[in-house]
Amino acid sequence: MKLSNEELNLLAILEENHNVSTESMAMQLAISEDDVKNLIKKLEDEKVIVSYPTLIDWNKIEGKETVVAMIDVKVTPQRSVGFNEVAEQIYRYPEVTSLYLMSGTYDLSATVEGKTMREISLFVSNKLATIENVLSTTTHFMLKKYKHDGVIIEGKDDEDRRMVVSP
Repeated sequence: MKLSNEELNLLAILEENHNVSTESMAMQLAISEDDVKNLIKKLEDEKVIVSYPTLIDWNKIEGKETVVAMIDVKVTPQRSVGFNEVAEQIYRYPEVTSLYLMSGTYDLSATVEGKTMREISLFVSNKLATIENVLSTTTHFMLKKYKHDGVIIEGKDDEDRRMVVSP
């Protein structure tokens, strides 16, 4: 779906602060309050705005698609600082949208966004893997998002689709 500049700017405003008044949005966009309300309703009806606080499915908007990867990172902890210094180096990259210390086989879990799979692979090979004390990485590309932060993105949430099992 291709959106106008007004719609894209409105989405950016809502994503930053979903509590902003329609009056304020109208002033920022130089359009009427009624136009703002109509644009919001249209974007909600088309499920571009999925929920509030504003969750936007950017992959439905032409030219705004992103590739998301979850990358497991094995690290050698450093004396007296543990994983903190390596974690700081990783989370400072703009491609990294979240980073967590994990239990299990891998130490850190990073969520990375890019325009293409190649862009993410170059980030891993040129930036992430070259950090001192990073021993290995495993990259998992997100293929489809069904639910995010408790909000169902794709599918019907009111229909029970479990198979009936009877004796």
